[in-house]
Amino acid sequence: MNHVKIAKNVFLISSIYDLALGVLFFLFYKPVFNFLNITIPSHPEYLQMSAAFVAVLGVGYFFVYKNITRNRDLWKLGILYKITYSLLLFYYYFILHTANVVFLYFAFIDVIFIALFLTLYGKIYAPSKDD
Repeated sequence: MNHVKIAKNVFLISSIYDLALGVLFFLFYKPVFNFLNITIPSHPEYLQMSAAFVAVLGVGYFFVYKNITRNRDLWKLGILYKITYSLLLFYYYFILHTANVVFLYFAFIDVIFIALFLTLYGKIYAPSKDD
């Protein structure tokens, strides 16, 4: 099994996913929030900053897709980002009960990406038994 090829495909999918979500929420947050029946925040600049970061991360995932070896540290950063988002969202949804369920779906998708990223990282970069 070619784990590098699988990882490249996973990063391409993640890149498209994050770039699309980031651009969608940055440019069209009002119609998206209205469609999802979510109250538009009183300070949308924070929403747009977060959306911009998601889009930029999508670009970072594209860099990993293009050259997995050279951009190995971006891979690690992407894992940390997805862990951070998921943990924060779970806290706000399950503990504080303030997050909308739509964002919970995004967190569960990110958990899938975390599992894939970690598994593939281990398969590709695990030290050999000869080391």
